[in-house]
Amino acid sequence: MNITVIVLLVLGLVLLVVGAEALVRGASRLAAIIGISPLIIGLTIVAYGTSAPEMAVSVQSSLAGQADISLGNVVGSNIFNVLFILGVSALITPLAVSRQLIRLDVPIMIGTSILLLLLGFDGKISRLDGVLLFIGGVSYTAFLIYQSRKEKSNMTEDEFAQEYGNSGRMSAQQWLLNGALIVVGLALLVLGSRWLVDGAVTIAQAAGISELVIGLTIIAAGTSLPEVATSVIASMRGERDIAVGNVVGSNIFNILVVLGLSSMIAPDGIQVSAAALRFDIPVMIAVAIACLPIFFTGCIITRREGALFLGYYVAYTVYLILDSTQHETLPIFSGALMLFVIPITTITLALLTLRSLRARRS
Repeated sequence: MNITVIVLLVLGLVLLVVGAEALVRGASRLAAIIGISPLIIGLTIVAYGTSAPEMAVSVQSSLAGQADISLGNVVGSNIFNVLFILGVSALITPLAVSRQLIRLDVPIMIGTSILLLLLGFDGKISRLDGVLLFIGGVSYTAFLIYQSRKEKSNMTEDEFAQEYGNSGRMSAQQWLLNGALIVVGLALLVLGSRWLVDGAVTIAQAAGISELVIGLTIIAAGTSLPEVATSVIASMRGERDIAVGNVVGSNIFNILVVLGLSSMIAPDGIQVSAAALRFDIPVMIAVAIACLPIFFTGCIITRREGALFLGYYVAYTVYLILDSTQHETLPIFSGALMLFVIPITTITLALLTLRSLRARRS
């Protein structure tokens, strides 16, 4: 390892921050003239744009016949998106959650996660499965845009008029400027994430960390760094709909479009390992389901809930490392999670949900 690796890490981080700021600013302002709400912008343009690294890695892995990387990248990124990104964003500032997310988008995220498990029961995501997933992604995107245009209201226009000092109208120059911000932002995000992942993988290999752990953690987290930067910047700028919508939209996009397209172009589809069916995909489903009660209680992700998300991501990462190295403390750690941490958290979330339901009825 040399100084070049450190430079790659630093430059990658800088590009991510600059790219995320440009993307959020351009996307938010374009929403004013298109008539699409910030939530839909977060669920589509921003979410799909920041998932470009996952797309690049998964497609390249599929063409190279590296199914574990392609599937692990999507599953690991989805777990990282919810637990780490929403955790960090909520610690910065509590995140308001749109009712549309609770009623529609989070259930779709849960449904697509379960669908992935069902499609993988035969040991692979075939090309036909990929076509089904990809069509679902296109249909979901078209529905969101249609609904947003249909439900366009004066509230959306007033929101942008207050923030940007206009009434939803921009000159041709402003159109080009904000479009350029989105394009430049996406380019910087992709380049920055690539440099950051390359540097992190080099450091991990030099430290003797196995390729399995690198794929499940560093690559998955690295390709999700655009989402990290975008959601954190959006939460700091007060664009909370974009911060949360970015994560939910990215997770749906990763399964339907990224994995769908990857399995379509793979020579024999994407093989799904028994380990992924037994552990990683169920964890992804559990994380998606956990969003519902947390989002539902007060429609706000509090700092306490953000800390809970982060704690679970740390536990998940520790488990992967202990499991891959077959460390002697693995049974103790697994037992503690299964017997104490997970049941206590489940009971707490259930009680919070019941309390919220009773409060709304009264």
